[in-house]
Amino acid sequence: MVDKLNHKKDIHGILVQSPLPKGLDEEAVVEAIDPKKDVDAFHAYNVGKIMLGDYQFLPCTPAGIMELLKAYDISVEGKRCVVIGRSNIVGKPMAMLLLHQNGTVTVCHSRTKDLPEVTRQADILVSAVGKSHFVTADMVRPGAVVIDVGMNRDENGKLCGDVDFEQVEPIASYITPVPGGVGPMTIAMLLKNTVTAAKMQDQSL
Repeated sequence: MVDKLNHKKDIHGILVQSPLPKGLDEEAVVEAIDPKKDVDAFHAYNVGKIMLGDYQFLPCTPAGIMELLKAYDISVEGKRCVVIGRSNIVGKPMAMLLLHQNGTVTVCHSRTKDLPEVTRQADILVSAVGKSHFVTADMVRPGAVVIDVGMNRDENGKLCGDVDFEQVEPIASYITPVPGGVGPMTIAMLLKNTVTAAKMQDQSL
């Protein structure tokens, strides 16, 4: 199926909607996508290009965050950047993009000791944990930029992020809400990647 889509000239972008049904190897499916049509930028070829800083596509959520920082004229250069989470989808590529912009980057994860002490050092704090209200005010340095990638449900079933917004908003210089923050930027970057892919495959566009 993927091979057929790879060869269809009227299909410019392919993405895998996770999770796949049981019995399907998601990694194998992603690796079967033509890198030129990999608009999620999850194929190993594109991941390697991102590592080198020589890329056509960027993972949509990290790319959207970088666009948000740019739109609000928030410089990364020389800033202490902390990313909570080390997933291949957000955490790792987010750290790499911040590094490409000359940020000083620390990646935290489930084995990080004294997490609040680390996060309080951040000028730019990105949380991609997947736990509601995980980041509280005592974990945030006053004046920090706080980017909430989480998409969770609280005990009442209400959509919320990783960050306790009511606690953290008063002390942050900038903070992204959930919903309505990073999510729409992810979709916008997916469309941007699809347009880029179409132009790469059809020089007349």
